[in-house]
Amino acid sequence: MAQPQAGIARSRPDRCPGVVHPWPADDGGLVRVRVPGGRVAVTALRALAEVAEEYGDGRVRVTGRANLQVRAMPLTADGLLDAAALAALEATGLLPSRAHDRVRNVLVSPQTGLAGGRADLRPVLAALDALLLADDALAGLPGRFLFTLDDGRGDLADKHLDLGLVALDTTTAQLRIGEQWGEVVPLADAPAALTALAREFLAVRGSGPDAPWHVPELGRPLAAARPAAPAATVATGPLPLGPVAGGRHLAVPEDGLDLPTIAAWTAPTVIVTPWHGVLIPEPESPRKGA
Repeated sequence: MAQPQAGIARSRPDRCPGVVHPWPADDGGLVRVRVPGGRVAVTALRALAEVAEEYGDGRVRVTGRANLQVRAMPLTADGLLDAAALAALEATGLLPSRAHDRVRNVLVSPQTGLAGGRADLRPVLAALDALLLADDALAGLPGRFLFTLDDGRGDLADKHLDLGLVALDTTTAQLRIGEQWGEVVPLADAPAALTALAREFLAVRGSGPDAPWHVPELGRPLAAARPAAPAATVATGPLPLGPVAGGRHLAVPEDGLDLPTIAAWTAPTVIVTPWHGVLIPEPESPRKGA
């Protein structure tokens, strides 16, 4: 992912699409649904596909930030999503806050908690998302602002952009602040540390159409740079397609997923990956003696 340069000039506000803020494409409204960490209940994904069938082009697409998109949605004369379509999307449970529609951009190592990695980052993801949703000020983050939570396997090493962390072991992580490394913190404290840095970003970025969208675009660092811990610099490639530890990684076609495909999945939760795929977790084996 290309990194913006510090001091880059912006001439317009961020127009990254969401649900409340659709993009007016040639075929209708393009709606982007944030799913932090790519984790989505199959029941919710099925409901989204049903909305796409009723109001859009019948397909659910995935993005390079492990989010979901629906195209050809009906728009009002002023470019907003049709009220009935918006209500149907909210009924899926995938839009917990209209105010925070575009700011829950969180990448997490897809296999975390399933196989490998140094720590299970699912609790960290849940805590970070809860803090984002609970803070009215953080609703003002740009729609392209990105958090990355790497569980130490290095699969997100090339995705860091704004704020994030790399797990060093089961209890600690080193923060990532733009292109720099930050403090080593307990994993339990990392969500609060990241949201505090996000508030600091909002405080220093200013306002108006020329305000920075990303941490590396600021004129000054958010925090003092720290040396990278040796364990923080691990880098690996994308998750391969096919059978992988913890499940199966399926490629999503460019034109997306349809309802029959999604309805055939038996796992309760699937993970959208930042490589235009979906990880289907394998059923957990029963414990001996259970």
